[in-house]
Amino acid sequence: MCGIVGLLLKKPELYSQLGELMVPMLIGMHDRGPDSAGMAVFGQPLPEGQRKISLYSGLTEAGAGYDWVALVDALNAELKVKAHIQTKGNHAIFTFEGPADPVKAFIKAFEDKLHILSTGRRIDLYKDIGTPAQVAERYDFSKLVGSHLVGHTRMATESAVTPDRAHPFTAGEDFCLVHNGSLSNPNGVRRMLEPRGIKFETDNDTEAACRFLEWRLREGDDLHTALQKAFEALDGFYTFLMGTSTELALIRDPFACKPAVVAETDDYVAIASEFRSLAHLPGIEHATVFEPAPEEMYVWKI
Repeated sequence: MCGIVGLLLKKPELYSQLGELMVPMLIGMHDRGPDSAGMAVFGQPLPEGQRKISLYSGLTEAGAGYDWVALVDALNAELKVKAHIQTKGNHAIFTFEGPADPVKAFIKAFEDKLHILSTGRRIDLYKDIGTPAQVAERYDFSKLVGSHLVGHTRMATESAVTPDRAHPFTAGEDFCLVHNGSLSNPNGVRRMLEPRGIKFETDNDTEAACRFLEWRLREGDDLHTALQKAFEALDGFYTFLMGTSTELALIRDPFACKPAVVAETDDYVAIASEFRSLAHLPGIEHATVFEPAPEEMYVWKI
């Protein structure tokens, strides 16, 4: 059992309130996921020639004391990418010029215990062990600014409680996925994808779903087509919430075994596993509130 939350703000003048509105949503899912929590937030896009990478140093020996400046200096000396960095405890966001793949390869060679969380022009990603309230405070979630976000609270059932197994998972650039449920065939999906060059980082079943979508998107499918193929390939009970650079997308399995509720007003679209995480939102008493249908794809764009 896990908790999912999503929030998309329809008006740019509300973007500064994204984190403030989200934190009670995430904490409201504590009982569904007290082991770890995570959040992907989509802000203003970087210029076309720039990218940013979210990194986690908690698995290194130095932890929150990791020497990020030494990494930036080495990166700039080797690749000349004009990188700069923002840090928050054991988390950092590297912004740089040029393609992401050479930078990611350099980082892994420089320190293989650094965990790359996300890549893109808009996405910043935070995830860690702890209760939702602890993680939200650790990374100042209430101060996050952006157009939309995807969050998760985890109660581990099929793999260990570690930061890299926490959600969201990411694929490619500016894409993330969170999951409430369980897949019965993640190992079969892995065996199918690994010979096709798709690399896995954990034994988490959610990563199998994320890597399947990564493969389909790499092969040229749009998100709608990739999700239709996921219905055929993934076996189990699930609610998936996904974020891209411009949208939130939600699907449930054909039996709709895992809960989800949506509230929409003129100002926002809010999604959670249970209504209690939405009850604090402004104007909720006038919102259109509904339960998503099984095996349907719902998409909201900024």
